Amino acid sequence: MKRIISTTNAPAAIGPYSQAVEVNGTLYVSGQVPLDPATATVVEGGIAEQTEQVMKNIGAILEAAGYTYGDVVKSTCLLSDMANFKAMNEVYGKYYAENPPARAAFAVRELPLGVLVEIETIAVK
Repeated sequence: MKRIISTTNAPAAIGPYSQAVEVNGTLYVSGQVPLDPATATVVEGGIAEQTEQVMKNIGAILEAAGYTYGDVVKSTCLLSDMANFKAMNEVYGKYYAENPPARAAFAVRELPLGVLVEIETIAVK
């Protein structure tokens, strides 16, 4: 059975998609961008600040679904510039200090709202 996850503690979807969908004990979290859920605006600062907000948004969705960062098995990180990889990785790594998930990271031409980073996540119970 498919369960749609939605929380006001993460940015509302800005298109025809759900914040996350759970199916058979697997949670698929849509790509999160660095929007402050209270203001629906991109957080100020560079890649470190944007990555921090993205990870907070992911955490809020995980929590709403009854998951934790420890349940995350796969992430895909999209960057506007691979020059930001090291700084993104430093922030990202704080959330997965032990047993980090599998991951891919790509530079893309551009991201929604002109942000520097977007991360999608899969978690399993």
